[in-house]
Amino acid sequence: MLKQLFPIKHVVGYVASLGLTALALVALMDLPEAVKMAILVVTAILQATLQLVLFMHIGESDDKRSLYINIFFAVFVALVTIFGSLFIFVWGWYA
Repeated sequence: MLKQLFPIKHVVGYVASLGLTALALVALMDLPEAVKMAILVVTAILQATLQLVLFMHIGESDDKRSLYINIFFAVFVALVTIFGSLFIFVWGWYA
């Protein structure tokens, strides 16, 4: 009965998210730049995967085609936002 009421997967996901965030913060300490970037990229990918699977229930749908289309579109929007921001700030098109 208690097992049905207590969301153990969500608690584990929350604690794992906190752990990954703490690991990313520790990576910003006194480490070489290449190691910092590697730790940040790995923790970011793990954090995104954890959020998608545990909190957004991305694997529960039977329609895998729409799942991959949505992920591809989200990655496309993120890349356009990142590189568009870099383009604006590097060449000074913000004034």
